[in-house]
Amino acid sequence: MLLIWMLLANPASLDQGCKALAEYQVEEAVQLLTQARGEGPYSYKNHVRLYEQLGIAYAYLDRNEQALEAFDMLLALDPGHALSYTLSPKVTFLFEQAREAARERQPPMVDLSWPKNLKVIDPVPIDVEVIADPKSFLKWGNLQARRKGTTAYKTTRFKILQKGKYHRIELPPTQPDATEAQALQIYMSIHDDRGNQVLLLGGADRPREIPLKYVEPEPWYNRWWVWAIVGSVVAAGTGTAVYFLLHEPPDTVGGRFHTP
Repeated sequence: MLLIWMLLANPASLDQGCKALAEYQVEEAVQLLTQARGEGPYSYKNHVRLYEQLGIAYAYLDRNEQALEAFDMLLALDPGHALSYTLSPKVTFLFEQAREAARERQPPMVDLSWPKNLKVIDPVPIDVEVIADPKSFLKWGNLQARRKGTTAYKTTRFKILQKGKYHRIELPPTQPDATEAQALQIYMSIHDDRGNQVLLLGGADRPREIPLKYVEPEPWYNRWWVWAIVGSVVAAGTGTAVYFLLHEPPDTVGGRFHTP
């Protein structure tokens, strides 16, 4: 896992390809960006950038079919993406064509759900369900979780199940000895089979929050088992008293005394 995150931070060919495209060295840019597509894995931001730049480069070279393919992948990753208005009309025309086609499909979507009214002493079950996966690139995920007020997230990796099925992740109680309400912060990244991030749900700086209630423990003397024991003791004592009242020996003992 550490190796994956190190690679995510170093998109060398991608950076070089973007630089070449900015300098209008389009043939070189296509070569570098095509090479970058076989590298990675990429963060979500860089994955989006790769297909945006590749689509632009192909469009400049009038390789329209390949440009549409790249823009289609771009819009699968980021359905609301927009290009700069300063680009050539032949680029924006192909992009709009790809966007019109993308509107006919449901974008990739994963649903996260959890029970309401969870308490700080409860484990937290989170269900992950695939709603839509038009490119079939949702393969596995990382759930990041932390107690609000702390800095480090804990990672849980899981496999994405096919559409219509859900995977349950059960997180342990965040702080079972807490004496006040807490909140669990989570976010999730979904990856393709090469490790590229293809979908983000929240982020480290904008996590979703799961409220956790604090319920004051019931005093020990109010617990049912305490009163059950007390009741048993009282019942036993009452039974003993009744026994002695009913069965106490009399002052005289029955018998016969005979004097010759």
